[in-house]
Amino acid sequence: MNRLATATSPYLRQHADNPVDWYPWGEEAFAEARRRDVPILLSVGYAACHWCHVMARESFSDPRIAAWINEHFVPVKVDREERPDVDAIYMQATQAMTGQGGWPMTCFLTPSGEAFYCGTYYPPTPRHGLPSFTQVLEAVARAWRERRDEVVRAAEQINLQLAAPRIRTGEPPTLDQLDTAVEVLARDVDPVHGGLGRAPKFPPSVVLEFLLRHAARTGSQQALDIVASTCEHMARGGIYDQLGGGFARYSVDEAWVVPHFEKMLEDNALLLRVYLHWWRLTGVPLAERVARETADFLLRDMRTPQGGFASALDADSEGVEGKFYVWTPQELREVLGEVDGRYAAELFGVTEEGTFERGTSTLRLPKDPPDPERFAQLRARLREARAQRVPPDRDEKVVASWNGLAITALAEAGALLGEPSYVDAAVRAAELLAAVHTVDGARLIRTSRDGLPGPSQGVLEDYGNVAEAYLTLTSVTGDPRWLERAGALLDRVLSHFGDGRGGFFDTADDAEQLVRRPQDPTDGVAPSGQSAVAGALLTYAALTGSALHREAAEHALGVAGRLAEQAPRAAGWGLAVAEALAAGPLEVAVVGTPGDPAFEALCSVARRTPSPGAVVVAGPPDDTSAAGAPADDGSDGFDRKVSDQSERGTTTPEAGSIPLLAGRTLVRGHAAAYVCRDFVCERPVTDPAELAAMVGVADV
Repeated sequence: MNRLATATSPYLRQHADNPVDWYPWGEEAFAEARRRDVPILLSVGYAACHWCHVMARESFSDPRIAAWINEHFVPVKVDREERPDVDAIYMQATQAMTGQGGWPMTCFLTPSGEAFYCGTYYPPTPRHGLPSFTQVLEAVARAWRERRDEVVRAAEQINLQLAAPRIRTGEPPTLDQLDTAVEVLARDVDPVHGGLGRAPKFPPSVVLEFLLRHAARTGSQQALDIVASTCEHMARGGIYDQLGGGFARYSVDEAWVVPHFEKMLEDNALLLRVYLHWWRLTGVPLAERVARETADFLLRDMRTPQGGFASALDADSEGVEGKFYVWTPQELREVLGEVDGRYAAELFGVTEEGTFERGTSTLRLPKDPPDPERFAQLRARLREARAQRVPPDRDEKVVASWNGLAITALAEAGALLGEPSYVDAAVRAAELLAAVHTVDGARLIRTSRDGLPGPSQGVLEDYGNVAEAYLTLTSVTGDPRWLERAGALLDRVLSHFGDGRGGFFDTADDAEQLVRRPQDPTDGVAPSGQSAVAGALLTYAALTGSALHREAAEHALGVAGRLAEQAPRAAGWGLAVAEALAAGPLEVAVVGTPGDPAFEALCSVARRTPSPGAVVVAGPPDDTSAAGAPADDGSDGFDRKVSDQSERGTTTPEAGSIPLLAGRTLVRGHAAAYVCRDFVCERPVTDPAELAAMVGVADV
């Protein structure tokens, strides 16, 4: 019986024709394990995972191995991107048992769901110190038959230990702790190649965002230097697609030369925002180029017909890792001719020996070419030639959380770079989330495919990142519907995800009950659910004046405060949100008539503020002041209204309104900007130069 053929997940569909009798995650599988009195074999991976494909070819496609699995286990296949809650629980067990984790993840469970033996990739024959997969299967089956009581007791004990809270909450990071976090991170920086630590190197996106915000708030050259070195080395390395834009998942070496070639939506969304903010703070041309190229990559290669963004591009093409992306000198000459081919090989670091495998090289750009026009022509010709190759497969699954990250990045990029197409794409993707991924106005569905919702409920990171995306669209478009939608999501978070200690579980209290309720507030390559929600709560509070949401954000940042001095790499986004809290965050409301040069000039300056987590919203002037009388003179009526809202702890603004714009009027008939932070508003200004001085923009 083929149970995976109609799955939403492309990863599950990839295994639909295996001789292994796979079950999707669910009660049917566990009921069958209880009926047969056999363990569950849980295999977790994702569609773009190279070693998942390898294990599938070597073992899951082998009829002999499949027959053994089917006889002695109930095999369950899980897409980690579709079920991050399941993945989190068993990854924690895998790391506890083996000291490491990764995908493919292979776990053996009791019929009640407790893990008793875990690992990752297993080869078909013993090698590299690893037992063969067959040896593992036989040993586990024997232990289940002959030492059942011991196995069950061990599984129960492991589950109890992992269920205990690992990190207590506390106060948000102090200013001193934020300074210390930078010092600790600086000790881990590679002084030669940038980045943190040694190979393999992942782009430290959320840490870079923290450092950018810290540099913007404090003027720290140390923080800015770490960002500049890391971003430049990544952008010039093989981890960045020098022809088509976009970043690979990670580099297998310290110098960013050879990537693991899969391209993930969440990585590129986060890095787009990092390079955009680096350009906003410094004006470095490389930063702007990479931001634009990454945004263009998302729109060109990752958009689905429904307007969302696909999860990933595979690392493999025609069954060979990186084949789509690498070149030999001969291939360059065949496309470009002898002269331009030799020039391109020198420019991109393509050698006869190769920097990758089989004499091929990744493309790098160690320095800017002396002739930009010639370089642009070469790139265009190489892109055209590469387009004739067999492209990597694309995981068409739309993940709510990652689309939220992409919407935020594209909306910001469109506003800052003057590219309406980016904003249009962000709005269309958000409309897909609102229409397909949302049930009853506030309950999120984790994934969709071909415009149809998947079977899994959203987890905390979905709510945090989608709410932040809606809030960004509120700022960029001035459409209050996005504020209302964000408020509904955050109200559900406060009602159903809280842990009673100021933090949040990763799943709602009405979600599927697993062996334990997952909760991991630490940040990795992307924001944790708790950090993402903290950021969205703080932004919502700035837009609405809600004390309730601000206090919830502060409580959620307690974990970042505890990690700031000892493990800041595990709290990158939490520290970035703490920087916004330390900066106010800055709130800027601009009122006037769209298209009016004076109004547009004020909007342009306001959006260029580098102040951490600044909230900028623009729209038409309010007809009346907060007191109910015309206020064309820039009175302080709105100041009183914001204060009143904060005291009341307002959580739901009036339909069709954005509270930060309420009471804002023209000043003597001119477009005006109102600047507030820490519950205090300054007098409105009409001069872009005055606004620039108030919000930290260096040039107008």
